[in-house]
Amino acid sequence: MSMVRFDLPTPEGDTIEFWEAAKEERLLIKHCTDCGAYSYYPRPFCPKCWSENVEWFEASGKATLYTWSVIYSNDMPPFKDRIPYVAAHVDLAEGPRMMTNVVDCEFEDLRVGMDLTVKFQVISDDFTIPVFVPA
Repeated sequence: MSMVRFDLPTPEGDTIEFWEAAKEERLLIKHCTDCGAYSYYPRPFCPKCWSENVEWFEASGKATLYTWSVIYSNDMPPFKDRIPYVAAHVDLAEGPRMMTNVVDCEFEDLRVGMDLTVKFQVISDDFTIPVFVPA
């Protein structure tokens, strides 16, 4: 019997291409061809103008730290084996805000507005996730 992985996404519908690109170390977001807005998380419409004319766009991978929390306690497997870790919201250079993790950074060095860049972390044979590191 295999253990349920609570840390792995369920690629379906509008997210399949995002997760496939992540395995190739590419960060995809959506771009609206009607109003020009960029959005994240993947969905079949623009959250700004509600147009369904959206396309995939390869983001630059540049971001700034908006806010974060250092997680010292999480009993859900496999997170309890990763603590402490940084759960964060970052503002992508293209505009959208993304929930992620900041890695390879001392907790006391984290600052609102600090420059970050995407890094891809292999979680399993099937999943690679975007995380961020200091630029």
